[in-house]
Amino acid sequence: MTKLALIGAAGHMGTRAWDALGEESDFQVMCVESPKGESVLKDRGIVPVASEEAVPVADVVLLAVPDILAGRVAADLVPQMKSAAMLMCLDPAAPYAGELPERADVTYFVTHPAHPPVFNDEESAEARRDFFGRGLARQSIVNALIQGPEEDYVRGEAIAARMFGPILRSHRVTLEQMAMLEPAMSETVAATCITVMREAMDEAVSRGVPFEAARDFMMGHIFIELAILFDETDWQLSDGAKKAVEEAKKEIFQADWKKVFEPEHLRESVLKIVGKA
Repeated sequence: MTKLALIGAAGHMGTRAWDALGEESDFQVMCVESPKGESVLKDRGIVPVASEEAVPVADVVLLAVPDILAGRVAADLVPQMKSAAMLMCLDPAAPYAGELPERADVTYFVTHPAHPPVFNDEESAEARRDFFGRGLARQSIVNALIQGPEEDYVRGEAIAARMFGPILRSHRVTLEQMAMLEPAMSETVAATCITVMREAMDEAVSRGVPFEAARDFMMGHIFIELAILFDETDWQLSDGAKKAVEEAKKEIFQADWKKVFEPEHLRESVLKIVGKA
């Protein structure tokens, strides 16, 4: 049986981890929280465990805390971990920012869900509306072994698959590659572009287009454009659309926007996330 100290057990990700692992016979999950969080756990019928009791005996210490706290919490807990134990992070920001303390005899592993894809074959309406990946729709995960023996990758991946399942695909990446995926690709670029799309729809509405008409038009065009550009259909944008994109990119984007993937920009971005810049 794997002894797992769940740090931040009352939060969003901690709750997800408990729901997935708490009743599993392969795990003894020890829930660790702040005094405020302990009251939440007790209301759920979960008995909290003090960190000084849970961490020294844990095979895995799972950090389910906000990015801005991860480094501070890790600095406090890692010295208490037993040799060969694993510290498991759920986001690359703190590890990539160098927030994890140096200790060669413990394993550092990070995993992150990709969330259910836009294009899927889920059969139930509930699964198709599972946008975050709450255990109904399949989703992929990405994992990185930062330090530790190779067999610990298998151990970490198995825990991640249990926590974020059902799993579509599991991908092994480096820590830097994970930082490229988030925040650079998925937040800095994709979330920004999608925010601008919403603002464009709202602008059309403010200029007199009925809201439902604008929303239906936007949702339909997003769907087919995603299908075309992400190779879900053997089709092409029209010549007119290609011309519009070519011209609009000059107006909307800076010519050097891909610099957000460069190491210095990645580091600056994650330092802001963890409150160090």
